[in-house]
Amino acid sequence: MAPAKPRDRPVAVTGPAGAWPEDAATPDADDRHRSERDGRRLCLEALFESDFGQRTAREVLERRIEESAADPVAAAHARTLVDAVVRDRVGIDAAIERAAPQWPVVSLARIDRSLLRSAMGELLHCPATPTAVTISEWVELARSYSGESARKLLNGVLGRVAREASRRPRPGRPGGDQTTTDDQEEPPT
Repeated sequence: MAPAKPRDRPVAVTGPAGAWPEDAATPDADDRHRSERDGRRLCLEALFESDFGQRTAREVLERRIEESAADPVAAAHARTLVDAVVRDRVGIDAAIERAAPQWPVVSLARIDRSLLRSAMGELLHCPATPTAVTISEWVELARSYSGESARKLLNGVLGRVAREASRRPRPGRPGGDQTTTDDQEEPPT
């Protein structure tokens, strides 16, 4: 995968975790959306490359951020996603297996596995991103990086997991902070 290309537009300064400082001019929604999309691509590239075992996802990500001259919002979003996947890879893989038992995570192509893990990381661990946005963005990335079968797989898995998650509180939202329960419904076969 080729690294993301640097942008020609000026980079806005952000605060911690990519948040726009209160005293800075807030970028328009298109700039924010573009930066978050770039962060998703950086995350995907880092997880894909790290799947070959030469470097950790965090090491790869930092190199890619530097090489691409990613803006602070893209870098922060990518770090959040990579950290979520690295921290909860076992839980993410288990959720994928429950949602699509006919597609074991270990047997997926590396790019499809990286797409699914990245998308699940955002879906389950980034409550500020609306569910529909998460699904739409990752399905589009699957179409670009893998193909129609990966797009369908991501759409199905993310949709099923989102429906299950909507039945219980998401972290950072009123009503609780758990993301999984032991009494989850088994997917139909």
